[in-house]
Amino acid sequence: MQKYRRLRYSSLAAAGVAAAFLVSGCTMEDAICSNGEYPVKAVGGTTGSACVPDDEEPPKGYVRYPKGKVPEHVDDKWDKYWSTVVVDENGNVTKD
Repeated sequence: MQKYRRLRYSSLAAAGVAAAFLVSGCTMEDAICSNGEYPVKAVGGTTGSACVPDDEEPPKGYVRYPKGKVPEHVDDKWDKYWSTVVVDENGNVTKD
């Protein structure tokens, strides 16, 4: 009987954690950047990105993503897309 009681409490605890994520608006997906930061893409390659504080410009060799095409979570639509293209120093796609 004790075994079933522990299992029931474990299940309730897991359901409570899941409900807390849903209510708080959090997701279980890995965010690209932390709060107070935005992602930037490396110029000249398909790989390479960084996170920059909101109040700073991208460092040399990086550009901002176009508005509406910013990756927010690992492996989301835009994260996958930007890993397949190369951009120039103006953020223009140069190669698919």
